[in-house]
Amino acid sequence: METKEHLTQYSSLKDRFLEELSLIKSTVELNTLRARYIGKNGAVTAALKTLAGLPTEVRGSVGKLINEDKTLITTALKEKEDILKKQEISKKIASDKIDITLPGYYKKAGGRHPVSIVMKEIIDVFVSMGFSIEEGPEVETDYYNFEALNIPKDHPARDMQDTFYISTNHISRAETSHRDADVLLRTHTSPVQIRAMQRTTPPLRFIAPGKVYRCDSDITHTPMFHQIEGLVVDTNISFANLKAVLEGFLQLVFDRNLPVRFRPSFFPFTEPSTEVDIGCFFCEQSGCRICKGTGWIEILGAGMVNPKVFQMVGYDTERYCGFAFGIGIERVTMLKYGIDDIRLFYEGDLRFLRQF
Repeated sequence: METKEHLTQYSSLKDRFLEELSLIKSTVELNTLRARYIGKNGAVTAALKTLAGLPTEVRGSVGKLINEDKTLITTALKEKEDILKKQEISKKIASDKIDITLPGYYKKAGGRHPVSIVMKEIIDVFVSMGFSIEEGPEVETDYYNFEALNIPKDHPARDMQDTFYISTNHISRAETSHRDADVLLRTHTSPVQIRAMQRTTPPLRFIAPGKVYRCDSDITHTPMFHQIEGLVVDTNISFANLKAVLEGFLQLVFDRNLPVRFRPSFFPFTEPSTEVDIGCFFCEQSGCRICKGTGWIEILGAGMVNPKVFQMVGYDTERYCGFAFGIGIERVTMLKYGIDDIRLFYEGDLRFLRQF
């Protein structure tokens, strides 16, 4: 009799659950019901904990009943959950009908920066000519940025108004040894040429693209800008080779047959040195604001590598010679797109950038 009473007492658990389950209308309500019966503190869990206090002769029968009820409850919850989820999905589909007469959403895609576009074009031109690409650190020492390039201590480029000096004597002894240990942001990519020559023997034919830094800021200068410098070293290299490479490059990058002239100039790391001009294609050399009425636009600097630079890297100056050149990417970009203020490149104005 006692066993029957206990079984009757625990069997009401299942009946109570099935009655409550029939009233459930959403998955939220179902989760609450699940926690109330088979959760950590649920009714089934509590019933199992009471088994230890039952008489031995009824404990097995009651335990079996509770476990059967737990299985039934778990199965019923899963079946109900599947039904409710299908119903909720059907309701969502019915309420989220797509109106195909509405205009679509247009997401504007990003694009390459004009300086990056021109940088890639220039690199592609030189790679097509057989040049490889070298890179180097933007934080340099005085030795690589100035001394190894035959720029003496009293040269104006060393003035603090032109160069961003970071610190002094912060370079290890292994790096500096007998060299000046001033640390700075490179003012040109020419240090890459020195580093490449130190670890490679001629022949060399490469370009060094990258960011450079100078204390300038106006409509034609920014504190940070981009350069590509090139170096060719071999035997029997002449100024005629330099002239042919640069003329071919300028015709390709501007995609037109431009007049090119070479003017004598001075750079400490080249001898002889030259400034290279192109005929103004805005006024067809008749004189305008862009060319300042001269009909010519200065585009880059170049020259034959100074033998003193070769001596700094241990090259035989009797055997090897070469030429170097440097191009400002922003300047070429401004000319290609008719931009009159370099600051537009770095102001992040989407009205400007979306034109490219």
